[in-house]
Amino acid sequence: MTTPPRVLTIAGSDSGGGAGIQADLKTMLALGVHGMSVIAAVTAQNSLGVQGYWELPPEAVRAQLDSVLSDIGAQAIKTGMLASSVLVETVAEALADVDAPIVVDPVGVSKHGDALLAPEAVGAVRSALLPLATVVTPNLWEVEQLTGVKVEDESGMRRAAEAVKALGPRWVLIKGGHLPGDPVDLLFDGTAEHRFPGRRLDNMHTHGTGCTLASAIASHLARGEDVVAAVGRAKEYITGAIEHGFPLGGGIGPVDHAWEFHRVRPDARP
Repeated sequence: MTTPPRVLTIAGSDSGGGAGIQADLKTMLALGVHGMSVIAAVTAQNSLGVQGYWELPPEAVRAQLDSVLSDIGAQAIKTGMLASSVLVETVAEALADVDAPIVVDPVGVSKHGDALLAPEAVGAVRSALLPLATVVTPNLWEVEQLTGVKVEDESGMRRAAEAVKALGPRWVLIKGGHLPGDPVDLLFDGTAEHRFPGRRLDNMHTHGTGCTLASAIASHLARGEDVVAAVGRAKEYITGAIEHGFPLGGGIGPVDHAWEFHRVRPDARP
């Protein structure tokens, strides 16, 4: 029997199942890798927002990391919601000597605008976590939070990418989904830039997009793709997931992580 590539997510749990650890593991399953998880925080959240969150003790986070990495290992690692300075520093210390690509989703707020990172933890993300990143995937709000650079149109994305790149990651993916017009993402390594245009989809059910995209990139890196190819394939996957996002509860529903399966087996969709 062949063991599939292994990807570890370090993030928060979403009780509503659309983002966080739950979205990460669904994405990994859909893309043919074995997903493993280190839970850094537990949220109470649904389609209407985040009602609260609770960090796990740093020793519990470190124990999960040591347990997985010392025995199973990983071909790629993805980080998401880390909540506090001490958790950011705990994770960064554990990953400092790991020989695997690391995708950092610098989660600052939820889809509903609820804060998921303590203000004092932003400095730890900058100084401890971003220098370890193979790819960092900030949205425009997170770019401003990390660098002070505000992007108002596509022409400002290169400047944003340069500002984030100066913090130490190998590659920066600036997500432009909140810009007016058709969305475009910019991938930058300090020299070369690659633009990934998309199409504006008429679907409000987009909960979990950031987690899903970062996990898809990590999954393709674990499968041996280079960064440019991994981002391109992850973009294809998230576009389909957004297009097939579905209503859930009374607010914003999740993207459909199983959209490719449902395309092949439409009878399996509820």
